[in-house]
Amino acid sequence: MADIQVNTPAGPIDAVLETPSGEVGSEQKWPGVVIVHDVFGLSPDIRNIARRFADKGYVALAPDLYTRGGARKCVAGVFRALLGQSGVAVDDLLAAREFLAAQENVTGKVGIVGFCMGGGFALLLSPNGFDASAPFYGITPKKVDEVLGGACPIVASYGKNDPSLIGAGKKIEKVLSAKGIAHDVKTYPGASHGFANALPEGIAGKLVKITGMGWRGKQAEDAFGRVFSFFETHLR
Repeated sequence: MADIQVNTPAGPIDAVLETPSGEVGSEQKWPGVVIVHDVFGLSPDIRNIARRFADKGYVALAPDLYTRGGARKCVAGVFRALLGQSGVAVDDLLAAREFLAAQENVTGKVGIVGFCMGGGFALLLSPNGFDASAPFYGITPKKVDEVLGGACPIVASYGKNDPSLIGAGKKIEKVLSAKGIAHDVKTYPGASHGFANALPEGIAGKLVKITGMGWRGKQAEDAFGRVFSFFETHLR
């Protein structure tokens, strides 16, 4: 793991870069993956997920969208960029893609994976130069029919018990099917929002757990397995 900075139009941001183990200094190349964090930021969970993708043979970059002031100051602005479909956070993520694509150990193919808020960005940016997208319970963009025009292949995962995204999986699948975009969309019974993420420690995590959200091992492992299989097809 390397804590680095990535240059963006609004200045450098912090990020974590994970590379497949045992290959430092080699001439081997791998696909890149941008990991977009949830509302909790660049947490230990997101760092572990970046490492998980690296262990599967991807150069994984997890940018910190809260670099410019922490979660309290930045979360509202990041959500405005997501809902408004433009802004600093969007530019940050596109810069992260460009950073990965330019690395000597990256093949040039770059995917995007996001969780909750990050899943919304993974959907929103799927037509913007990425080669595959994996939104986990991502917020459905406004005018989704227009947004997903020209999107890259998408593997999406939702929880059936997620009160914030009722019917989202079916809606996304319908749009992707109509547009002829390669996809794999699955909604998991028994899972709610955040089922593939470990909750943070402290009061925030306890409050979220009360709602039934958070990690569900069986569903989470199936979802990650689908993503890795899909990325094998579309990024390698």
